[in-house]
Amino acid sequence: MKQLHKQSSANHTPSTQTTPPYSPKTLKHPRSLPRSINYILKEQRLLFILVGILIGSTFFIIQPTLSRLSPSDSHSSIPRSFSLSNRESLSNPYQVSKNYGDANKAVARIPVGIGRKRLRIVVTGGAGFVGSHLVDKLLARGDDVIVIDNFFTGRKENVMHHFGNPRFELIRHDVVEPILLEVDQIYHLACPASPVHYKYNPVKTIISLTNVMGTLNMLGLAKRIGAKFLLTSTSEVYGDPLEHPQKETYWGHVNPIGVRSCYDEGKRTAETLTMDYHRGAGVEVRIARIFNTYGPRMCLDDGRVVSNFVAQAIRKQPLTVYGDGKQTRSFQYVSDLVDGLVALMEGEHVGPFNLGNPGEFTMLELAEVVKETIDSSATIEFKPNTADDPHKRKPDISKAKELLNWEPKKSLREGLPLMVADFRNRILNDDEGKGNK
Repeated sequence: MKQLHKQSSANHTPSTQTTPPYSPKTLKHPRSLPRSINYILKEQRLLFILVGILIGSTFFIIQPTLSRLSPSDSHSSIPRSFSLSNRESLSNPYQVSKNYGDANKAVARIPVGIGRKRLRIVVTGGAGFVGSHLVDKLLARGDDVIVIDNFFTGRKENVMHHFGNPRFELIRHDVVEPILLEVDQIYHLACPASPVHYKYNPVKTIISLTNVMGTLNMLGLAKRIGAKFLLTSTSEVYGDPLEHPQKETYWGHVNPIGVRSCYDEGKRTAETLTMDYHRGAGVEVRIARIFNTYGPRMCLDDGRVVSNFVAQAIRKQPLTVYGDGKQTRSFQYVSDLVDGLVALMEGEHVGPFNLGNPGEFTMLELAEVVKETIDSSATIEFKPNTADDPHKRKPDISKAKELLNWEPKKSLREGLPLMVADFRNRILNDDEGKGNK
């Protein structure tokens, strides 16, 4: 019993555990260099970094030298490609389709960030006479172009050579209806500009195309998206002028109830709307007052004097002179006008600016130039003058010379043969002129 009691007592006695004495963690010796620098210095990592820097520097030094030594693809060829494309597209429109692809290749060789910013531009009336030449120039310089046209006076044939160009888009649309686009610039050319066309439906001319709805819709678009807007107005805002030559400060002498007033007053109202949007809504606008223009792609029978004379001479018909033939006009070639429109849009001045050739010709003098160019045996037929026909028309372009650095370069005798070649090709091939021979 004693042994059991002693054994149980021994079992209940707590065991004594030996706890090792506290030993604090040994402190590391402080390093003399930060960990990142120490990491770089170990295992020759610094050497590899220096070698990498040397290789990269060598590449950036040698690469420009190699590009200068590359044969035939030097950057100096790019301006020549563009200037050739411009000249061919403006002077001979039927060669554009062969060359715009080369211009695209030239653009592709320009390193990113070096060239000018590519703009997205809409041209209303872009399938028309002036509009199609403007489209040629804008595409040739590398912009994206959207053409809006209802084909009342425009022709698909004027822009067909761009159908394979990814930077070109054609929309059949009447500007009397609103349209939503995202663009940087708006060239508003949509309007019938010849007497035959704008007198065909004078109410539509003044209300929709020229004046209220068309210009209003394009100005509204410019306001919403912050685009720059250019209005192509006309020398007709001066009416039958009492000032000669006409300056932009001249307010005009217009018959508000005459047969031409749908066009004259319509364009005057379009200028008013444009300036009101500029002053009231802060829209950046430009206004061009275009004087008589001629060149390839004009409508064959639009009633304008140059196209009338050329078409009649080719068809062996008498040249029709209205009145005594002493009324004067000034004629600019279409490429000069296009250069002026682009200079105005890219400039800093609102306008209005006269864009025309100050060389002045009577109708009889013009008829003689046409005869010299086409058929010296052509005859002249006199008819009564039309109502409200201006007696004199000549632009004062001193403002455009000073502020836009622009003036026309091609004389009538230089430009007329280019137009004659186009008209002869279309008339002899029954294009548009069928039934008028």
